[in-house]
Amino acid sequence: MFYGIGETFNNFVSLLYTKVFWKGGRLVRLPVRARNKKNIEYGVGFTCGQYCRITAGEEKGSIIIGKNFIMGDMCQIEGIGGVQIGDNVLCASKIFIGTTSHGNYSSERDASDPDTPPNIRVVIKKKVVIGNNVWVGNNVSILPGVTIGNGVIIGANSVVTHSIPSNCIAVGVPAQIVKKYNKDLSKWESV
Repeated sequence: MFYGIGETFNNFVSLLYTKVFWKGGRLVRLPVRARNKKNIEYGVGFTCGQYCRITAGEEKGSIIIGKNFIMGDMCQIEGIGGVQIGDNVLCASKIFIGTTSHGNYSSERDASDPDTPPNIRVVIKKKVVIGNNVWVGNNVSILPGVTIGNGVIIGANSVVTHSIPSNCIAVGVPAQIVKKYNKDLSKWESV
């Protein structure tokens, strides 16, 4: 791939930044914002595109990322409620992974009152877990409490509101399983 002079310079500066501030990382492109970075654990080969934001919680290891994790530009990982990401995960651009919500919207008795301003409602935290060898397409939102199994593909523009088992393809709003991998036949099958 050919880069112009400006992009080559930016990549060089980002590589130096990576080697100094993200030990073991492959390339963290600037600008990037990491809040509570001391509480982020990541494996060798960590790669991050431009304009990404990673927010860890107050606890050590509130975000744990495996080896060879790659995320594209303009991604956001909000890990206050805890995020665990496996090895060899590829996230395209404009991904949102969230672990909190302002308020309780269940049918339970202590649900949040819509007359209460959202910024003073109780913050609900739920961990997000993403397995190994997962591919997440452009513009995907992964909401609090979701577990995504190993070998999953999440299609572009999907909103993942519930857990997805291993070896599936899920797409849509909310994301629904459309294919499963049949290991015995070594092929994807429609659901």
